[in-house]
Amino acid sequence: MVISLKEGKLLPGETKLYLRIPLDRLGPLIGEKGRIIRELEERTGTIITVDSENASVTIEPATPETRMDQLLRAKDFISAVAAGFSPERAWRLLGEDQVLAVIDLKNVIGDHVNHLQRIKGRIIGEKGRAKKTLEQMTGTYINIHDDKVAIIGDYESVQVAREAIQMLIDGRKHSTVYKHVDREMREIKRRRMTDYWVSKPFQRIRRDELSISDQ
Repeated sequence: MVISLKEGKLLPGETKLYLRIPLDRLGPLIGEKGRIIRELEERTGTIITVDSENASVTIEPATPETRMDQLLRAKDFISAVAAGFSPERAWRLLGEDQVLAVIDLKNVIGDHVNHLQRIKGRIIGEKGRAKKTLEQMTGTYINIHDDKVAIIGDYESVQVAREAIQMLIDGRKHSTVYKHVDREMREIKRRRMTDYWVSKPFQRIRRDELSISDQ
């Protein structure tokens, strides 16, 4: 990653992010006639160069007005496609408070082929049921590609999904994992509702104050 700043702005041609992508994911990233890359550039204010020979991608700002968070969102989108997500699902990362988490199974459990297949089977479940259940319970997207498990969602939900996947890797029963996820997601929803209602009186007071000052 190379970053140059002038008066707090990113410099086109000098500020660059680099990342690698598997050869088999270049097609989904580029899209038919370059449609996906062009849309990503437009939505993030970036210039994206794909080197298909070296399977590498360069991201740089299109103008000095492009923000660093836009470059990072473009990077997350590309990383998500590289991890096996379809572009349609990866677009979610351009929204507010959305994050990408990637678990490299080889780093967690080693590279024994049979063991990897067994663990992936536990995460996916019969006919994809376990993965689908975790997605529905956490409101996240989960993808298993090669030896990586990738998750897209808001930060708290991604952490719950990640914990659930680790529990499955550790051999916990699916029913135990689902109970844990249900409990954690209920707590997140309760906390969010509490935060919402705590802020409501302040909002009402502000409206009252404004109405009084207008009289």
